[in-house]
Amino acid sequence: MRSSSTSSRLLAATALVAALGLTLAACGGGSDKSGGKSTDGKTAGANSLSGQTITYWASNQGTSLDADKATLTTELNKFTASTGIKVKLEVIGWADLLNRILAAATSGQGPDVLNIGNTWSASLQATGALMPWDDAAFGTIGGKDRFAAAAIASAGAAGQDPAAVPLYSMAYGLYYNKKMFADAGIANPPTTWAELVADGKKLTTGGHYGLAVEGANGAENIHHIFVLAKQRGASWFDDKGAPTFTGPQQVAAVKQYVDFIASDKIAAKGNAEYVQNQTITDFATGKAAMMMWQSAAPAIASHGMKPGDYGVVPVPTQTAGATGDAGVTSMVAGINMAIFKDTKHKDAAEAFVKFMTSTDEQKTLNGKYGSIPPVTEAQSDPAFQTPDLKVLASVLSKSAAPLPQVANESQFENLVGPAVKSLFADAAAGKPVTDDSVKAALTKAQQQMPAS
Repeated sequence: MRSSSTSSRLLAATALVAALGLTLAACGGGSDKSGGKSTDGKTAGANSLSGQTITYWASNQGTSLDADKATLTTELNKFTASTGIKVKLEVIGWADLLNRILAAATSGQGPDVLNIGNTWSASLQATGALMPWDDAAFGTIGGKDRFAAAAIASAGAAGQDPAAVPLYSMAYGLYYNKKMFADAGIANPPTTWAELVADGKKLTTGGHYGLAVEGANGAENIHHIFVLAKQRGASWFDDKGAPTFTGPQQVAAVKQYVDFIASDKIAAKGNAEYVQNQTITDFATGKAAMMMWQSAAPAIASHGMKPGDYGVVPVPTQTAGATGDAGVTSMVAGINMAIFKDTKHKDAAEAFVKFMTSTDEQKTLNGKYGSIPPVTEAQSDPAFQTPDLKVLASVLSKSAAPLPQVANESQFENLVGPAVKSLFADAAAGKPVTDDSVKAALTKAQQQMPAS
């Protein structure tokens, strides 16, 4: 996930993108050993792709960069064996990924294929550096209708061809420790925020806490305040793409989230510094009874916690049984695959995307990462019928909403995410977190936003 330490560099890179007129060309990496093109400029036959090398920037999905390299290398070797196309892999951590992509867009020194967080799709689409996935492009990988509608909706701005193809789908759920709940005399997990706070207070005892949050993780902050604002009928941008950070509903959403440490005191003060998935460690080791997380089963298991020890339910709403926007419990989370528009290896890159989104490979990769295949045909596999994934799949289809698909979404993440982090730091230090202090932080962030 991204941290606030990269904010200034990200904004500088984004400003450079804007200064160049949002019509940037990025040259794909790798070496074109076979030429890959016929003399008239048309793509040569499939056999001519053998021997080409494409570069792939992958996002960190596993417990470490090295674990991802091991997982992906096994799969990439399959691709090379079947096509003759070699893949030069680099796994990039979330703290650096957006900055690296923006720098690649401005310099022209980028990969052929890359992963992007689906919340960035419209922002990166606006640079003009990514290949549009029109009907012809989707035809090379089996068609757009293979993918879940919610995943496609988070692949670019409305009314435009998607800028990327869904690879992994995820949604947030409320994970709860069954034994800790039983020991506290709590029969059922909470369905409203008032119930969550009440349960959290019962569970906060003897050095254990009711809830763990990732307070220094800007992306996590954005995901949760998006949902809390949505439940209040508010968005972070208006219909023209202008920021609306300082409205009363947005202020209330941020304050509610920070209050888990500040006034509710159901999360430890140390959570204000969590940025590297320490939330999962606290939950899996019994230091916290609840967490709001996306597709966490493999990470929980790595700490020795068994599936039967915890349950997963939708994140609470303001009132029980809420529907529509008030019933939104998650952002549409996930990872997309994109191709730089001016890659020298377009056919090889499309062949790679086709492999990664094939039904069999979707089962394999999403199975290893504990995510949900955006390719609907793969979702029926028994690996995705576990109780937790069935809940998360239901959330994706029934109560998840995409973050605003606007050009300035990435700047929103990298200004408001750290603003929330600073409010968590105030709460941990014992400073009051009030409506006024929250509004002041959001006002400062909004003033730094570029024109829509």
